[in-house]
Order: sequence, then C-alpha cells, then structure tokens
Amino acid sequence: MKKKKLSHVDGKGRARMVDIGDKAETDRRAVAEARVFLSSELLSGIRENTVAKGDVLSTARIAAIQAAKKTADIIPLSHTLPLSHVSVDFELQDDPPVVVIRSVARAHYKTGVEMEALTAVTVAALTIYDMGKSVDRGMEISSIRLLEKSGGRSGDWKRGKD
Repeated sequence: MKKKKLSHVDGKGRARMVDIGDKAETDRRAVAEARVFLSSELLSGIRENTVAKGDVLSTARIAAIQAAKKTADIIPLSHTLPLSHVSVDFELQDDPPVVVIRSVARAHYKTGVEMEALTAVTVAALTIYDMGKSVDRGMEISSIRLLEKSGGRSGDWKRGKD
C-alpha cells in the first residue's frame, strides 16, 4: 500500500497551512449534524420557549452562524473563507428526547467548507447546553459528523446509512 503524503505537514514533519493559491475556485457545500440528548423537561422548555435564559434555538442559530464565520480563528491551519451561506436548522424529537442540529455551509472558493459546517453544529450544541444547564446538566452532545460535501478536486461525498 502506497504511503499517502500528508498535506498539513512539511518535509520535516512540522504542521503547516496548505497552499491553495493555485487551486481553482469552485462551488463548495457541506452539511453537518450534531445531536444533543436531553431531558424531556428541557425539551419541553425549548419547544415552548420557557427556558429561563431565553429563546434557546434562536440563540443557538445565531451562535452557530457566527462560529462558522470564525472557524479560521479557532481551527489551526484552516483558511479564512468567503462564506456565501450558512443555515442552521433544528429538529426536536421526543423518543429519545434529542435536538438534532443540521448546518449547511456554502462558498465559491479554493477549499472546502466542511470545517465551517462542523463548527456551526458544534457551537449550536454548546449553546443549547449552556442555555439549558440550569434544567438539565446531564445533557449529552454526540454524533458531530459530516453528512455530505460537494465541490473541489475530491468531488462529492455523502455519508452512507448508519
């Protein structure tokens, strides 16, 4: 099996930012997901907008979009991207009680937007935890994952059925 060259490591094994200067700009899109498992009581509070800290989902959406825009500031070696779109949606499920968070990030650029979509759902999940911890400190954030991506040299990718 041929050893693959690592793109974020130089010839001396030091971390480096990948040079994307010669890459073509293409439409890039990524979809990510995270889940916050929580108590039925907190799920009801989120659904009815009665959580003491305020509107949990609106706040989590704004936090997620801001985080996507700041990804290059918090993920070492990632590039600053001209995002053209970030959306964040929530699905509330009762059995088991969970908030499913999905984010879509888009850009027309030289590198992908996977990290922006993943950062968005992660920060949305953390915001839900922060706003709901007075009701349920036992929340569990899980299944942070990329669902699909398109664009670029590596083409399209979609997660199979889990």
